[in-house]
Amino acid sequence: MIIGTGIDLVDIPRFERTMSRTPRLMERLFAPSERTLRLPSLAARYAAKEALIKALGGSDGVHWTEIEIASEPSGRPHFLLTGSTADAVEQRGITSLHLTMSHDAGLATAFVVAERIEGAA
Repeated sequence: MIIGTGIDLVDIPRFERTMSRTPRLMERLFAPSERTLRLPSLAARYAAKEALIKALGGSDGVHWTEIEIASEPSGRPHFLLTGSTADAVEQRGITSLHLTMSHDAGLATAFVVAERIEGAA
């Protein structure tokens, strides 16, 4: 059963200007393993985090650095959630999160589906 969906779109040049103007945002928005990525990839991850918050129906209990986007060997992205953010997802009855991201032509986008799989622990 789908619990929620979220989508977000980020203007990459605007994101780059914001990050240049406020360098401390890097530490507030991204997990340490994400901080070495190029800005277009970071913009897509920012979009993914925003899309996750939308899929959850709000940001209660969610902290940006507790949402990490990693990739499987195939390149498929997935969330690594920790702390109160992982607890917030569990409390909402979500057992599976699906993520897709892309960036091209100055835009980064992400789409998230939050799902409860019956019988999942």
